Amino acid sequence: MTNPGTDWISRWQPIARRIRVPLGFAVAALYLFELWRRQPHPDAIAWSVALVVPGLWLRGYASGYVKKNQELTITGPYAHVRNPLYLGSILIAAGFAVALGSWAFAAALAIMFMAIYVPVIASEERFLRSAFPGFTEYCRRVPRLVPRLTPARLNNEGDRGRFFFALYLKHREYNALLGAFLLYLSLFILRPALHLILHGRP
Repeated sequence: MTNPGTDWISRWQPIARRIRVPLGFAVAALYLFELWRRQPHPDAIAWSVALVVPGLWLRGYASGYVKKNQELTITGPYAHVRNPLYLGSILIAAGFAVALGSWAFAAALAIMFMAIYVPVIASEERFLRSAFPGFTEYCRRVPRLVPRLTPARLNNEGDRGRFFFALYLKHREYNALLGAFLLYLSLFILRPALHLILHGRP
C-alpha cells in the first residue's frame, strides 16, 4: 500500500526525468545570455570562491566516504549532514550565481533544484529508510541539508570510517573540479569571445 505522504515522489519522478535535460539546457542558455549581457565583476568572482571551494571540498570529501547502496554512511561529513554531495552542489551553484551577479540565473538554479533534486533526495531517502533499519534514527539526529556543528554519534555506529581516495576516483568526483575550472575560465574568456563573434569587438 502506497504511503500517502510519499506518493507525490512516485508521481513526480517520471516528470522530473523528462524535464531534467531540457531544464539543464535552459539554465545553461541563461548562463550564456547573462554572461554575454553583463561583465562579471572581479570582486564578485573573488567572493564566489568562498562558496565554490568549500562546495568542491565537501563533494570530494563526501565521495571518499560513501558506498552507494552497500551500507548506510554515517561517518565523515555524513555525521554532520545527510546529503553533503547535494549541499556541495548547492554551494558551487550559488558561487557561480554570485560570480555572474545575476538574480535571474540564481532563480533558475533554485527552480531546477526544487524541480529535480528535491524529489530525488526524497526518493533516495525513501529507499534508504526501507533498506537500512538505522536510517530513521539517523534522520532524527542528522539534518538533511543544514549541517550540525558537531558530528552525530549514533548507537549503531561502528568505527568512525575514513576517507578513501579510491572511492573519490570511482565516483569521478574530479569532474566537479574540472567543471568548476571551466566555468571560471568562461567568466574570463567566453564573454570577450561572444562579443567578438557577435559584434566584431571584445
